[in-house]
Amino acid sequence: MITDQLSATFAALADPTRRAILARLALGETTVNELAAPFDMTLPAVTKHLKVLEGAGLITRGRDAQRRPCRLAAQPLQEACDWIEQYRLYWEQRFDNLDAYLEQLQQDQKGHLPQRRKPHGK
Repeated sequence: MITDQLSATFAALADPTRRAILARLALGETTVNELAAPFDMTLPAVTKHLKVLEGAGLITRGRDAQRRPCRLAAQPLQEACDWIEQYRLYWEQRFDNLDAYLEQLQQDQKGHLPQRRKPHGK
């Protein structure tokens, strides 16, 4: 069992079926049967995916009379985005520095190119 929230989020997101379920839930709450419809798997298999998502805190399941609607829980996704953003900013700055360095190299090389010789007799 994963105890770290960020690790649980990324572990849950590692599966394409679970990502597709989250994409559907981003459109609004829905039932397990409606979530299972597009997938070529049994209802118990979809339920296992939902338990992983619920365990990671990415979805909640309520009780509404005979239904158990599923809802997206955005907080763990926001925390994952915040974590990724730190690294995006770091690498963006590194690439900007590399671009500036390469541009400076090009400018330096333009200033030090040997003169082309004119062909004889022309």
